[in-house]
Amino acid sequence: MRNISAWAIRHPVIPIVLFVVLFFLGIVAFVRLPINLTPDISFPLVSVNVSQPGAAPTELETQIAQKVEGSIASIGNVRNITTFIVEGQVNMFMQFEIGTPIDRAVTDVRDAVAKVRNDLPQGIFEPLVTRQNVDGGAFAYYAVTTTDMTPVQLSWFIDNTVTKRLLAVPGVAQVSRGGGVSREIRVELDPARMQALGVTAVEVNEQLRALNLDAAGGRAQVGGGEQAIRVLGGAKTAEALADTQVILPGGKSVRLSEIADVRDSIEEVRNIARLNGRPATTFGVFKAKGASDVSVAQAVQVELDKIKTENPAVHMSSIFSTVDHTLRTYHSAMSALVEGSLLAVAVVWFFLRNWRATLISALAIPLSAIPTFAFMQWMGFTLNQITLLALSLVAGVLVDDAIVEIENIARHSHMGKSVRQATEDAVTEIGLAVIATTMALVVVFLPTAFMSGVPGLVFSQFGWTAVAAILTSLLVARLVTPMMAVWLLKPGAHRQTADGRLMRTYLQSVRWCVRHRATTFAAATVFFIASIALITLLPTGFIPAGDRGSTSISLELPPGVSIDSTLAVAEDARHRLTAGPAPVPGIIRVFTTVGQPQVAGPSGGGSGGELRKATLTVTLAPRNTRLSQTKIENLMRERLQGVAGARFSIGSGAPGEKLAILLSGRDGA
Repeated sequence: MRNISAWAIRHPVIPIVLFVVLFFLGIVAFVRLPINLTPDISFPLVSVNVSQPGAAPTELETQIAQKVEGSIASIGNVRNITTFIVEGQVNMFMQFEIGTPIDRAVTDVRDAVAKVRNDLPQGIFEPLVTRQNVDGGAFAYYAVTTTDMTPVQLSWFIDNTVTKRLLAVPGVAQVSRGGGVSREIRVELDPARMQALGVTAVEVNEQLRALNLDAAGGRAQVGGGEQAIRVLGGAKTAEALADTQVILPGGKSVRLSEIADVRDSIEEVRNIARLNGRPATTFGVFKAKGASDVSVAQAVQVELDKIKTENPAVHMSSIFSTVDHTLRTYHSAMSALVEGSLLAVAVVWFFLRNWRATLISALAIPLSAIPTFAFMQWMGFTLNQITLLALSLVAGVLVDDAIVEIENIARHSHMGKSVRQATEDAVTEIGLAVIATTMALVVVFLPTAFMSGVPGLVFSQFGWTAVAAILTSLLVARLVTPMMAVWLLKPGAHRQTADGRLMRTYLQSVRWCVRHRATTFAAATVFFIASIALITLLPTGFIPAGDRGSTSISLELPPGVSIDSTLAVAEDARHRLTAGPAPVPGIIRVFTTVGQPQVAGPSGGGSGGELRKATLTVTLAPRNTRLSQTKIENLMRERLQGVAGARFSIGSGAPGEKLAILLSGRDGA
């Protein structure tokens, strides 16, 4: 490595071609890299859903949940098991250790469930084992309004048209509808009439299931060709269903309408959406793991524009999006990277006072940073605040090796040597020191790439990105810098320069410290101990609290409450924040969801409808027109202290930024 610089000077074509290729690969990789807020810190997560309609939670716990949990607990690498049980449904989530292959985890869980399948009640639906492909919550919510559709038709439009079109967009994992209603044919039996005729609800149900059925009837040869035969027994309308004949125990029959009220209606409402207190029909879009926030959001917007063009009577508006904050963070990080590079170049020029030497040193920054993007794509990284922070941090370091070599070349040139001879002698003389300096930086940043746990998921990309950029800068310093110095630098006159005022002051300070070693050592010791003591005064946290322009309020009521009670408490909380004589400043929109949204997608299923839970998504005004998000959240916390019977958690919901502050009501719930 020490003599490679002399080789590059004598054979400049190979280094030029090498860095042209690396530069081109870096540009292409930069364009293709996904843009996300943070690295993927998701754990391998597998869900198990077991349904038994009508079963009580206590029965589901003893007959299903405990048996399945016991079987799954024997699987290796299981970090924890979380189980949610509501009426008729058990939802279990298995979180595996970081690094566990998700396909293997799904297979192990499916085998564990199969072992106890015969011990489970016979009336359950087949257990559903799926991997969780959703990366966090919905990245965008949209409100849908129209004057040409009924609430049922609008809900069906979202479930059938919008959902299917968006699920075809690459990177979209699922779509959830909030609010709205779903069509349902309701058959409300008359107990007195049924008792008089001697028929039970179970018998009516079995007959309706058997009669209202469209089934395959086989194949037939018709006209020399083969056609499929189907048995069509399903009622087409509510009136046709009401005319269905129900067989009584004595052999007689009655029409269904004689023992029940049959009408075309809507199903029970288990999800409510409100936008600033008004009913709304909304849908949220969730992205798949590994997909780019920005790319998926742009593709979704393009598809929604097509849907709006095809359906001009339907209006869609964005009411919440995390992509705006991601883009702000991305542009801020890129600006910091560019500004840091320019300032580094300015400092180099200030000390060297030679535009040729400054140009040679400055080229080390793009020639080191841009090929790093190719390495990031090869490693599966993304453009996020962590990787861009690494590049911003090492922007000044990337020119260190080039500066050292240029300064030494200038020193040899002032000895009266030719530029070529001065360059070869200088880079050979200082080669070992440059390599040692670079490797010292590598051993500082590289350990962060091997951190374990959640910090390791975040800072692994930081460490590898920094190391790749630093090693590339070493390659630039040993190959490109000497070659360019031979071409661009001019011969320096033989002179012996005197030290300047700054250098003389520095040397005087060094001499004083050498003469007073005890005093210098004591002062350094006091300074070190004082620095250690100050560490205890610093706040601790995984990631500093940021200003995302939005925050969320999770509301939880005691078990057994109705959806209307949850909605009333959620509206009370919203009213305390946005209405009254002194509303919380900076709030422009509150989106409220109560219950479990209707989910469509590969990870659908939900938790069966937690009617006692609600979420208030609060959108804040632009950052330069309001208080900081932390201060606004503190004001929210004060306003919600008076809400009784509920527990709140206020925070942005981003990894590492969740405040996890629980506010208890007056009843201590």
